[in-house]
Amino acid sequence: MTVHRVVPDLASTSLEAAIRFYTGVLGMEVVMDHGWIVTLAQPGRPEVQLSLMTHDATAGVIPVASIEVDDVDAAYRAALQTGAEIVHELTAEPWGVRRFFVKDPDGNVVNILGH
Repeated sequence: MTVHRVVPDLASTSLEAAIRFYTGVLGMEVVMDHGWIVTLAQPGRPEVQLSLMTHDATAGVIPVASIEVDDVDAAYRAALQTGAEIVHELTAEPWGVRRFFVKDPDGNVVNILGH
């Protein structure tokens, strides 16, 4: 399995204010906006990303990071085999990703996804 990218996910009480901050201070630009999650990237460097979230559309928790892998099924099986706590079951989401949330040993919730 290969990790393609890791994106920090920050909780936000005001997406508008957070967008103004990250675009104004760091010069990032909005590359995705679903209304509840907005992803920003550095112009010319799309791999440098940050997501802002007010909530998650289908899971009950905001993850600390989203990790895109080439084989989400293999990652899910590996998580189950290690006995990790699955917080959001492997799901095909309406916006085009398959993903699951898992807790790491320190209690951080991570979104593991594949396109």
